[in-house]
Amino acid sequence: MKELTMYIKPEKLEVVKNILQKLGCGGMSVMSIMGCGIQLGETNAVDFKGLRTNINLIPKIKIEAVVKDELVEDILLEIRDKVATGTVGDGKVIVKNVEDVMRIRTGERGTDAI
Repeated sequence: MKELTMYIKPEKLEVVKNILQKLGCGGMSVMSIMGCGIQLGETNAVDFKGLRTNINLIPKIKIEAVVKDELVEDILLEIRDKVATGTVGDGKVIVKNVEDVMRIRTGERGTDAI
């Protein structure tokens, strides 16, 4: 099993959700976050709790999903095809190994739990 952590533009959320559902992902967690990568975002000087600081964060969506190993490559290809705009800030997908998963309600383990 693999855990996919995806950082995407907010307007691409429905696209990624549809990809994951179409390819048989059992579920996902979605979070609204702020961040910056090589594009560095817009820099605005603001006062934060009495300190003058530069805010250079832009809105992003973080999606986490645990999937079967055989789905990973298809998901990555679909995301590349349907989410990429070719501009800086399209996002990233991080793939990590998952040793085990347990569904709390039933005690099912491994791929049966996802």
